[in-house]
Amino acid sequence: MVQEQLARRGITDERVLRAMGKVPRHLFVEEALQDRAYGDHPLPIGEGQTISQPYMVATMTQSLRVDPEDRILEIGTGSGYQTAILAELAYQIFSVERIPSLATRAWKILDRLKYYNVRIKVGDGTLGWKEHAPYDGILVAASSPEIPEPLVQQLAEGGRLIIPIGNKFSQQLKILTKKGETVEVRDVCECAFVKLLGKHGWET
Repeated sequence: MVQEQLARRGITDERVLRAMGKVPRHLFVEEALQDRAYGDHPLPIGEGQTISQPYMVATMTQSLRVDPEDRILEIGTGSGYQTAILAELAYQIFSVERIPSLATRAWKILDRLKYYNVRIKVGDGTLGWKEHAPYDGILVAASSPEIPEPLVQQLAEGGRLIIPIGNKFSQQLKILTKKGETVEVRDVCECAFVKLLGKHGWET
């Protein structure tokens, strides 16, 4: 998967490639789908949610420019796969999941794999996790009609926020960098994610 689907498609960060090669993606999907786990496509994980395709996980992670000492906030734990990739790269991961059953399942898998630098809570991801802010990076694994202001406020100086912004059917993946009182925004690529539900996202 790493060589054929990621490196050849422009993923050049060696740390990201190593993490993608190390994390056992098949453990994060249902047993009936494990033979498809390493294909470059999303897969259902229940509750109307999906595990993102490997290329999108790698693209988001590379764009976030994660350093070993970084504290990262993830919005949308989902299966826990993206969480594990981030845990390979950063000092500490704080992850917020809206659906309790998904949060519980992800925590069990991450604990089994000994990712002890991860904390997960159930809640409205559009509000972030203020108690542990500021964050060096924030990764949002669901689409929003606009950038949730609480997440911008919880970024450290020089911090990065990556998020899909658009309508319910297609979005533009954007990377934001906080510089003083201003935020620089750059487009990364087109994408399609499940909706980010919450006070500062989609209502339904």
